[in-house]
Amino acid sequence: MIDVEMPQMGESITEGTLTRWLKKPGEKVERDEPLFEISTDKVDTEIPSPVAGVLSEVLVQEGSTVAIKTVVARIGDGASNGKSAPAAVAPPPPSAQPEPPNVQAAEGVPPSVGVGPSAAASEVKQPVTTSAGPYPVQPPPSPAAPPPPPTPQADGAEEVGPLSPLVRKMAREYNIDLAQVKGTGAGGRITKQDVEAYMSSQAARTYSAPAPPPQPVATSAGPYPVEPPPAPLPLAESAKVRTEPMSNMRQKIAEHMIMSKRTSAHVTTVHRVDMTKIAKLREKSKAEFQARNGFSLTFLPFVAAAAAEALRAFPIFNASIDGKNIVYFKEINIGIAVALEAGLIVPVIRHADEKNVAGLQRSIVDLATRARSRQLKPDEVTGGTFSITNFGSFGSLFATPVINQPQVAILGVGAVEKVAAVVEGDAIAIRSQAHLALTFDHRLIDGALADQFCQKVKSILENWSLNIL
Repeated sequence: MIDVEMPQMGESITEGTLTRWLKKPGEKVERDEPLFEISTDKVDTEIPSPVAGVLSEVLVQEGSTVAIKTVVARIGDGASNGKSAPAAVAPPPPSAQPEPPNVQAAEGVPPSVGVGPSAAASEVKQPVTTSAGPYPVQPPPSPAAPPPPPTPQADGAEEVGPLSPLVRKMAREYNIDLAQVKGTGAGGRITKQDVEAYMSSQAARTYSAPAPPPQPVATSAGPYPVEPPPAPLPLAESAKVRTEPMSNMRQKIAEHMIMSKRTSAHVTTVHRVDMTKIAKLREKSKAEFQARNGFSLTFLPFVAAAAAEALRAFPIFNASIDGKNIVYFKEINIGIAVALEAGLIVPVIRHADEKNVAGLQRSIVDLATRARSRQLKPDEVTGGTFSITNFGSFGSLFATPVINQPQVAILGVGAVEKVAAVVEGDAIAIRSQAHLALTFDHRLIDGALADQFCQKVKSILENWSLNIL
């Protein structure tokens, strides 16, 4: 029996949400065949089966958020013809033995007389004593009713069953009384979706609630009365508001971005680069490159190659901070930001310094294609040491990207456009130019060093040989 664990999809990821099972218990699964889908701030993708066999047991239900390394399923060798072993049925909880019917009373037998051994095991009822006088003695009061169940506590931590760390965190951050949230998980367990649904209902109730009536205002004891304050104006756009919970990926991205801004001292430096030589090489080779490889040649692999060479010259940019220590990475693994419909993901090109432009372009196309079709593997979104984001593909000239933790720098690439520029001899010429924006962690890297790194990348790109691909 092989345990299938929740994979870690990034250095800072501690949990993931299992969104959908692609196989059912008892079904046969091949090695590397998609088994289930997960969603984190790093990736929203399918997870392949580690071995071939039969899905014997599913331990985590759809929509549940669990920590990494948690066993979510087990795969057997199929010796039982693909049928999973029946789950052990828990015995019903012991309940109080029902009171036998009062057979004696029905037959005129005094209640104090027991009949059979079962009567001895049941509670013996005391006979009602009457007085010898004309006034009967009142019968003893009946046993008190059981006390009502305890009122749920403010945070609902004990009454709502076991809670995931994510649910507890959301309750703390948004001041939610979990006792008011209806759980839809197994055994009434509250899930992240239940909390989001509760928040949405509360928001809708807030917008639709009528304005409270104005409170009477006390007047002064003097000859001049105090004017009541004007009534607050209603929300002009309240009827046009639509509220919906954020997706799991968007929540994780938001948490990761806030964590990065709180962790690193972000500074961005921008350098203008003349891309004319690369533009001419690309124009000259793009038809042949397309025919030979099946995909087009862009500017991004040239920037990635120049950045890899600069990282060898300035290894502090290929590092991380661990407390008061600097961790230098021996490998240059460049993450390339890929925009998805529901967010962003950063797959990693390993050993980027060992690839030429054609190899880098092939890796970029492959990772981006599989990222958008949810076919990335867990190890393809981890281990990055430096990141590049190409916001120029959407027409942006330059931006200030956020560092991808735990890295210490990220390079942004602006759009390449033809502009009139001053060249040697004070002449005006049409040049292809772009802006490179380097965001760095000022805790470790100073501005002068960041500018030297950018000048290295700039020099490589502006002096590119027309024969090197």
